[in-house]
Amino acid sequence: MFFKKIAITSAMACLMGSAAFADGHAVNCGPEGQSIRILASDFPAIHAVAGTAEENCGAAAAEFVRNHTTEARDIMNAALTPNPAEYTSVIVANSTLTQLMNDGLVRPLNDLVEAYGDNIPSNLQISIDGNVMAIAFMANAQHLYSRTDILAEAGIDEVPTTYEDVLAAAEAIRAAGIMEHPIVMNMQVGWNIAETFNTIYLAHGGEFFEPGTANPAINSEAGIATLEMMARLAEYAHPDHLSQASNETQATWEAGQAALGIMWGSRGAVILDAEGAVEGVTENTVLSSAPIVEGIGVPGATLWWDGFTNAANVPDAEAEATFAALASALTPEMVEAHNDDAVWLVEGFVPGPAASGVDETAQGGARPYPMVPQINLLHNALGAELSDFMQGNESAEQALADAEAAYVTTATEAGFLQ
Repeated sequence: MFFKKIAITSAMACLMGSAAFADGHAVNCGPEGQSIRILASDFPAIHAVAGTAEENCGAAAAEFVRNHTTEARDIMNAALTPNPAEYTSVIVANSTLTQLMNDGLVRPLNDLVEAYGDNIPSNLQISIDGNVMAIAFMANAQHLYSRTDILAEAGIDEVPTTYEDVLAAAEAIRAAGIMEHPIVMNMQVGWNIAETFNTIYLAHGGEFFEPGTANPAINSEAGIATLEMMARLAEYAHPDHLSQASNETQATWEAGQAALGIMWGSRGAVILDAEGAVEGVTENTVLSSAPIVEGIGVPGATLWWDGFTNAANVPDAEAEATFAALASALTPEMVEAHNDDAVWLVEGFVPGPAASGVDETAQGGARPYPMVPQINLLHNALGAELSDFMQGNESAEQALADAEAAYVTTATEAGFLQ
């Protein structure tokens, strides 16, 4: 599986720290009396890691602050730019690590891995140019959620596997008078609509850049086909789909107002726990691979990892204490207590129903989200320019041309293009 292919590195040097105890075992929490301040997204797996770190090492710290917010991606660069930075760590993913590295806001972790990484195997060490820049602890991907009871009511016996199947199922559900808007997707204008484009674009075999360059390559046959597919899917989505991100799509699903969803795997455990869902939702929800395009066969997803970093603009002792605390959380005991909250990369994970969608998507050959420094600029350009097409105000070709032009401007300013 792709989990074992993240990165391999070596580490050196040695640091000393203080000890605490968790589950009867000594925990090395690093230097005492430090400020530990963590910025992170707001979903159960992140709470599990940061919360366990606080349980283990909060008493040894002068303060232990956790800010879990859906705005983490938008505020992290500004929060880490001052010296000292507002946070000592940001929990990141593929794209947000490069976002921070582009501005020099996170530090190499090699010496800290050596000191506190007894439970951090090499496959969790995200290494770039010989430096460990993040520690991964979970995998994620968007994939298909299906209500099998509603599919059966519409005369559909199998969970869809292709986008064409999804559209046919949605039409059957609508035609049967069961639901007018059976599809739910993360299509909020900005980052989410761009990520939806990315996933379907990869399913069409698209490449983001011309080989070996930072020149954009999205205004292509695959790009046009992607936007056309997004528009067809949106015909069956809630009228407010351009304002819906993960919290909204999860709420729609749990309210029983959708039958086919393309949502994050990290939402699976919450949806399957039956808390907050109306009757019939949990027991009839099945998680499966992201759809493919007929004749191409690559799941429409980007594979992600989530992991933690250390801020560059903080005192070394704060960075050390923060790393030690977060490293202390990556144990089989933490995974056992929160097994179904994520597809964990940490020892002890036992895949369950909530992990099946990510697992099938990975096994199907989905591609990782690109870790090239200019990808965030292209992602931002797509997020700003695609809504005009989705609202019917311009053609697919024009929307993609606008996105490429916006990207070229920012990429030139950033030095990626001449």
